[in-house]
Amino acid sequence: MAIGLGTTRKTVSLWRRDWRERGTDGLTIGTPGRKARLTEEQWQEIAQALLEGPRAQGYETELWSLGRIADLIHRKTGVSYHPCHVWKLLKRLNWSWQKPERRAKERDEEEIARWKAEEWPRIKRGSKRKLPR
Repeated sequence: MAIGLGTTRKTVSLWRRDWRERGTDGLTIGTPGRKARLTEEQWQEIAQALLEGPRAQGYETELWSLGRIADLIHRKTGVSYHPCHVWKLLKRLNWSWQKPERRAKERDEEEIARWKAEEWPRIKRGSKRKLPR
């Protein structure tokens, strides 16, 4: 063990060799981990497809799921990802998880506004009366 560096003599020798051959550039650490499987251009294509929406990509509903996104990535690029891993990839794009609002298709906003303005105050006023025991 090399004193004070927390590494072996062999590692220090390799660092010294790299420094002699390439100077300080030889001591820089490359990008850790595996090389990205998708290029920046492919990510742009995926992001654009996601923004266009699921129906534009041939899905029946307007809801993205991790499985659908994994399928989209595979169809567009030929690269397969497990749906659980897709979430990590989306965070790379600074995308966040969103839950769709659940509202009835038959919802009548005008009727709801009328009910809140007319019926609810009447019901609320009536609740102040004491009930017989």
